[in-house]
Amino acid sequence: MASLLTRLSPVLACAALGLMAAGAQADDHATIIETEKAKLKVTTVTDGLRNPWGIAFLPGGDMLVTERSGDLRIVGADGTKGPALKGLPEIASRGQGGLLDVAIDPDFVDNRWVYFSFSEPGQGGTSTAVARGKLMPNAQDELQGVEVIFSQQPKVRSNGHFGSRLVFRDDGTLFITMGDRQQDFEDNYPQELNSHIGTVARIHPDGSVPDDNPFVGDKDAQPEIWSYGHRNVQGADLHPDTRELWTGEHGPQGGDEINVTRAGNNYGWPIITYGEQYGGGKIGEGTEKEGMEQPVHYWDPSIANAGMVFYTGNQFPEWRGNLLVTALKFQLVSRLELDGEKVTHEERMFDESIGKRLRDIEQGPDGNLYLLTDDRNGEILKVEPAK
Repeated sequence: MASLLTRLSPVLACAALGLMAAGAQADDHATIIETEKAKLKVTTVTDGLRNPWGIAFLPGGDMLVTERSGDLRIVGADGTKGPALKGLPEIASRGQGGLLDVAIDPDFVDNRWVYFSFSEPGQGGTSTAVARGKLMPNAQDELQGVEVIFSQQPKVRSNGHFGSRLVFRDDGTLFITMGDRQQDFEDNYPQELNSHIGTVARIHPDGSVPDDNPFVGDKDAQPEIWSYGHRNVQGADLHPDTRELWTGEHGPQGGDEINVTRAGNNYGWPIITYGEQYGGGKIGEGTEKEGMEQPVHYWDPSIANAGMVFYTGNQFPEWRGNLLVTALKFQLVSRLELDGEKVTHEERMFDESIGKRLRDIEQGPDGNLYLLTDDRNGEILKVEPAK
């Protein structure tokens, strides 16, 4: 470059140096990351979010973002933060509880419904609940007509293990993932069908129960239950080809899991697990038992997995069909290559370059990836190809 500048006039040389300086300054705001199959640029879309938990894209590219502290707000594609939306119900924001996931109705353009999960206070303690309200074009500072459409039963006195992700199935029904609420192993709630604790539920958008749910008609079972025997499901997405629900389960010490989550299946917690008690000690009966499902993949030691998404976009064609999973404690994204329901390769990304707890990951309408950092000064990070 020096030899090129010597051939320029003094004025042009100064201009070229100015452009180089501007480019270097712009690069200072981005992190460039080399991965096995792609070179990435990571930039901050916005910051100042209090422990952001879930993100959903609105038509046009703006984002709905939840903060565990209890606020739901619109963040523009340019990073501009709107005010906290009014109209939300009372939220028990303590411990792991608060405002959790957010999703928009598949027919949002026509019906304007927004869905969110949260820790609901009430008699007996708290539970994971789901509500919906309308975000009208002429009143984007509030949700109108908010109604609770699902409330996990029973409520318990715990501030942990709420789940919770929201995923719409192709038939328009809504999956709700939940946790075991950190109840004692001996209570065995996740193995009892008369409780929503430690289950995945499936409902219609108005809260009614689909007739083909696996335990409809069983007087001893909660009819919303889709699957059971879960510890704390904090990640979920539909497989791009099979359209089945895959979930990520936050395990104990060791034993974080990825499961194909099918109707009526028992995923074993706390009877079987690949983890152990914190500080050591056996949980349950081992790692396998007849009638209980095995994970597609598990991590030992635990990475503290959280959000997850199947990549289907065009920005990273080499990742198409891969499962991307965020981690809290290990502060990374695990990229899993699959052959059917078998994980054939794992790449761990961002653990040294970002160095923050990563709560959620979503694919934007532009094909780029968006990460939420779990922090009191939380950020939305944009991941795109480095040019």
